[in-house]
Amino acid sequence: MEEAANSAFDVYRELYYEGGVSSVYLWDQDDGFAGVVLLKKHSDSASGGGGVWDSIHVFEVAVAGKRSATYRFTSTVILSLDNKTPQLGSLDLSGNLTRQTERVMALEDPSKEAHSHVVNIGTLVEEIESRMRNVLNEVYFGKTRDIVDDLRTIETSTTISDERKLQSEVAKGLSGAA
Repeated sequence: MEEAANSAFDVYRELYYEGGVSSVYLWDQDDGFAGVVLLKKHSDSASGGGGVWDSIHVFEVAVAGKRSATYRFTSTVILSLDNKTPQLGSLDLSGNLTRQTERVMALEDPSKEAHSHVVNIGTLVEEIESRMRNVLNEVYFGKTRDIVDDLRTIETSTTISDERKLQSEVAKGLSGAA
């Protein structure tokens, strides 16, 4: 089953990460098995920055009969971004996010139990990563963008002042024409 999971996550990694590395490790437990899915992507940009995405999914599978199993996941994403430009200077943003998920899922074909487990684990990893990516994008990056936009700008204060004066003059001209 470990070989099948590694093959499946190799395809997943290529489709979702377009590179990087992935590994799946499994071990037996009294009432089922446990494992970990590891995904890593490192990227360098032409501007001198880059980023690293590490995704770690530790899970337990408790088999309940021949028709279903309980999957318990603890998933962590570690993200590190850095960028350096002459105009803005340097930025280093790093953090992590951890979530726990538990779900009972059907085993589609009892004669192919290992295949069903690989499909269920893959489905859960895909769902969990999608939710975590959305949280990172909406909450963390959205808030960071707001803060950076308030604190740092490429334009000089003179340019901003001139733009505000021009806006004020246009507004007065429009209200006088009405």
